Amino acid sequence: MNLASEFRSFGWPSRLLMVNQFGINLGFYMLMPYLAGYLAGPLGLAAWAVGLVLGVRNFSQQGMFIIGGTLADRLGYKPLIIAGCLLRTAGFGLLIVADSLPAVLIASAATGFAGALFNPAVRAYLAAEAGTRRVEAFALFNVFYQAGILAGPLVGLALMFIDFRITAAAAAVVFAGLTIAQLFALPQRTAPPAREKTSVLDDWRVVAANRPFLLFAAAMIGSYVLSFQVYLAMPLQARSLFPGNDSVVTALIFVISGLVAVIGQMRITRWFTQRWGSSRSLVIGMVTVSVAFVPMIVLPDDNRAGRIAAAAALLVATAVLAVGSAAVFPFEMDTVVSLANDRLVGTHYGFYNTIVGVGILVGNLVTGTLVQASVRVGAPELLWIMLSLIGFASALALYRLDRKGRLQPAEATVNGANTA
Repeated sequence: MNLASEFRSFGWPSRLLMVNQFGINLGFYMLMPYLAGYLAGPLGLAAWAVGLVLGVRNFSQQGMFIIGGTLADRLGYKPLIIAGCLLRTAGFGLLIVADSLPAVLIASAATGFAGALFNPAVRAYLAAEAGTRRVEAFALFNVFYQAGILAGPLVGLALMFIDFRITAAAAAVVFAGLTIAQLFALPQRTAPPAREKTSVLDDWRVVAANRPFLLFAAAMIGSYVLSFQVYLAMPLQARSLFPGNDSVVTALIFVISGLVAVIGQMRITRWFTQRWGSSRSLVIGMVTVSVAFVPMIVLPDDNRAGRIAAAAALLVATAVLAVGSAAVFPFEMDTVVSLANDRLVGTHYGFYNTIVGVGILVGNLVTGTLVQASVRVGAPELLWIMLSLIGFASALALYRLDRKGRLQPAEATVNGANTA
């Protein structure tokens, strides 16, 4: 089945959510890769202020996922998706006229919180709509997700030749269009009703008491830390290989990552499903992510085989990392729903994103420290060895959870004994 046939095989709400996610990433990545340069350049903000703005945007999204997921379960998925798109429209619109640090901070906080509102709702809605085809649905969802990441920076780059404010305006228009589309075309969908009325704290206690879910989220932190290196360690490697001329190699990193998902996602998912099923696919996919850095361990700089060979190792690592990430994602999303027992799915996604978000923050601090340490001791391969070890530790944790049956909902919970 080709991609178009696969897409048509899903219902209208699922298809709309997939296209919606492409639009979300298109609009977001049109603007965000160029925000730091605009703040430090035309707006003339100090480096600490630029860091503050980006930090506020990240925290207002990652730190607020719990709120967004909880609201999605209580108010319905559609209102949260619309509210998130509308708020991001306003945030990007404010960036058009913002010329002071307070205004930029408000705009950044709005765009971040918008993501916290619609991300858990979109995933919970898609999981509910797809039913038994959740793995296929999330695989196809990732195709649209990655296509948006691939197209967004290219469209934004073209618009940046005119002006940053034009780019911000175009991104705002994209989200305004998404808001209207979801408002009129997306059917209402709510979480399954609880057996009794509960408070927000009661819902949070249910999630916090779901030990298999929390262990799974902790085990998956390594996957996110490693996948994030396409934004951190790998561009830094390109810069070290081609000082002052790294933009082409950096662009290739993102192009390869996007193309692997867009072209290969459905084939990768089918191949893994047919051979290993959900739980084992998570483990093997995580192992694939871990071995992605082996070419960088072998050729960590241009001293061993030259600059071109080191750049080739970087791009091969990027491709393998993309394959591993594509293998993991649909089974990961499906496992979150399974461990939630189809209850409070939005809240579980909110908790999950917050847990891995904190892990990414800590992981980036560790990665930055390792970059400096590896240079200081003259062992550039040290960074890539440590990243691989983090990945193998996550794979081992997932393997142990699978062996103990922790990647499947407990029988008692399935039968309703533990429902609140």
